[in-house]
Amino acid sequence: MTYRLYATAAVIALAGGVAGAQDLKFPVGERDFTWDSYESFAAEHDYSGETLTLSGPWTGADKALVDSVLAYFAQATGANVTYSGSDSFENDFVIAAQANTPTDIAIFPQPGLAADMAARGYLVPLGEDTAEWVKENYAAGESWVDLGTFAGEDGSEAIYGFFYKVDLKSLVWFAPEAFEENGYEVPETMEDLKALSDQIVADGGTPWCIGLGSGAATGWPATDWVEDLLLRTQPPEVYDGWVSNEIKFDDERIVAAIEEFGEFALNGDYVNGGTEAVASTDFRDSPGGLFTFPPECYMHRQASFIPTFFPEGTVMGEDADFFYFPAYESKDLGKPVLGAGTLFAIANDKEVAHGLIDFLQTTIAHEIWMAQSGFLTPLKAANPDIYATDTLRGQGEILTNATTFRFDGSDLMPGEIGAGAFWTGMVDYTTGKDAATVAADIQARWDQID
Repeated sequence: MTYRLYATAAVIALAGGVAGAQDLKFPVGERDFTWDSYESFAAEHDYSGETLTLSGPWTGADKALVDSVLAYFAQATGANVTYSGSDSFENDFVIAAQANTPTDIAIFPQPGLAADMAARGYLVPLGEDTAEWVKENYAAGESWVDLGTFAGEDGSEAIYGFFYKVDLKSLVWFAPEAFEENGYEVPETMEDLKALSDQIVADGGTPWCIGLGSGAATGWPATDWVEDLLLRTQPPEVYDGWVSNEIKFDDERIVAAIEEFGEFALNGDYVNGGTEAVASTDFRDSPGGLFTFPPECYMHRQASFIPTFFPEGTVMGEDADFFYFPAYESKDLGKPVLGAGTLFAIANDKEVAHGLIDFLQTTIAHEIWMAQSGFLTPLKAANPDIYATDTLRGQGEILTNATTFRFDGSDLMPGEIGAGAFWTGMVDYTTGKDAATVAADIQARWDQID
């Protein structure tokens, strides 16, 4: 399940149009950006007088941020660029595509709808050159190509989606002062993480805060745990097969991943409030145990958005910090990362639309947003010093060190499963039902909709 971070920024005029130099957030040549990538792009692309329209899910402050990036494309090429954001983007785009009036470029918050639109003939392949660029320039590049590759109307596969702006989920949050006072070190492997959990118990503490409560969406935090643990216990091909239901939910490898989650959540010594508190604790309240004295817990696994719910006045890097949710050293599966991200796709086969995809391959297109807020990129060439905060910089390092990236699996499953049976199944598991039965129940529900 994906949550968005918001921030403020100066932007180009909402009416669109050619952005002038006064509209640029950072004057060209200032700060330590990779300006040569901008200058080279500008020298090779001229779309003077042409119009480019984009639509996507970013509204409010997020719209301001994407507009601040698009201003540089407009300035470099002379194109008139207009982005429109909507909270109902997915529905709006489908209606526009069916009416043959889509925007030139669509920005999808997850691959599922983009894959459907490609299969129905509403999107244009980006070309093999784009796929090769992604493989060479993104960390875990093959993963990003795979995530953006769909079957077209004729059934043949091609890359349709270019990922830009990524969210990170494979994080463990902690209070540095509590670690320092007890002599605890950040674990580098899953074996170390479990050993640390046992040490905290032996010292009389509670290692974990875990909360699955989220109103009608209760249970979703556990799906992230299972997805992360599957990537740490099985090759990524197993994860892919599971998400597509080629590997069934009740496969022993999936059941084992659920039970891996149980090693944390169903160990009464491990969890703040005991196992009975896991399902009833709201996920927004759960990390609060990190900040009590003495700590009610020492670690909290959650995505990059969770600081939004930390106590007011929490200083990142001092009161709270994070580390990579580590992989098993013994399983030799590299450094997998779970997350989410937005992808750009072309709906109208215009040269200026392909030019925008080219622009997103410049380093400057990433650094402009990096320098502001709420943006992570897998682009290896981007200067990490540009990130606006140490928190973003550290998360960006995790992302660029990843050997495998996989999208949140529940977001890729049919809604009745990923946002239904999987959520409720995880609540059933944490309240007493065994993993094999839970997995069989979820698979039975999936069989009914296939």
